[in-house]
Amino acid sequence: MTPKENYLRMLRHEPYEYVPSMFEPYMAGVTDELLTPQAAPNGPVVTGLGVTYVGSPDNGFGAMPKPGVVVLDDITKWRDVVKLPDLSGRDKEAYYKARSANIDRSQVAVVTDGGDYFLTLVALMGFEKALLALYEEPEEVIALLTHISTFYVEVMKDIFHYVKPDIYILMDDDAAYRAPFFSLDMYRKFFKPFHKLHCDLALENGAFINRHDCGKSEQFIDDWLELGVREWNPVQISNDCKAIKRKYCGKLVMSGCWDSQGELGGKSVDKQKLKDALVDYVDTYAPGGDFTFAAMGGGMGDNSPEAAERRDLVRDFFFDYARSRVE
Repeated sequence: MTPKENYLRMLRHEPYEYVPSMFEPYMAGVTDELLTPQAAPNGPVVTGLGVTYVGSPDNGFGAMPKPGVVVLDDITKWRDVVKLPDLSGRDKEAYYKARSANIDRSQVAVVTDGGDYFLTLVALMGFEKALLALYEEPEEVIALLTHISTFYVEVMKDIFHYVKPDIYILMDDDAAYRAPFFSLDMYRKFFKPFHKLHCDLALENGAFINRHDCGKSEQFIDDWLELGVREWNPVQISNDCKAIKRKYCGKLVMSGCWDSQGELGGKSVDKQKLKDALVDYVDTYAPGGDFTFAAMGGGMGDNSPEAAERRDLVRDFFFDYARSRVE
């Protein structure tokens, strides 16, 4: 069974042969350069909304808004500042064909992503001003996000028309490691309606929805399921992972549940301790299915010999032990 079919069977809650892992790639991404980038390894990236993103070796070159640059200082002035790109002159068919030309769709599922409304607000205004705007000018926030959604949804429709992805990743981090940035009621008021636009479009096109949300975001799970979400990544251990597994197994695929930020991700971790932790990790979360192996043995961007050795250990463990842990 190909990695793609194995993974899609899991998402369909059908019998599958082995535990998926990126050590055996089962997904390949198609993105649009006008949208928020996930990484910026080659220098600054400017989006269609005029936000500049930069990367750093310290965070694995993950894309972050360029420090010190505020695009929108006053939420009430967004109509004068936030301009949407004109997409009418694009050769969309040729553009998306080129973006997906090297993907072997027989082996991997094609994924695309978007829907980052809270992160876009933060990218435009800065974190503190974005949060204040939610309280001080809620109508203006909704008006701005409605404006942005016309651009985001149009691009998403184009991707589905020309690329026909199998998976849509709803990308919008709305929690810190230990607590969400806002309440469930605020999520439902400001962001869920826009997430629903994207989820409905994905479902209409036969795609599965993967929810990317870092941090302690377990309070949103029931709302995600209502939107049609099938998978959550990365389920960080600040959430009650064992309770989530018990409650939602059969409804929600969990990709994560591994402590990549603590001792197990550090340079000085004992090899035997790491192996024992990996066994406990797999034996805890693989039973019952709905689990993708997401352990890491070295930090992103860490090219030291120690990190390479840890990554080799974790990869070997996956193939020797974890991959076959399917009931």
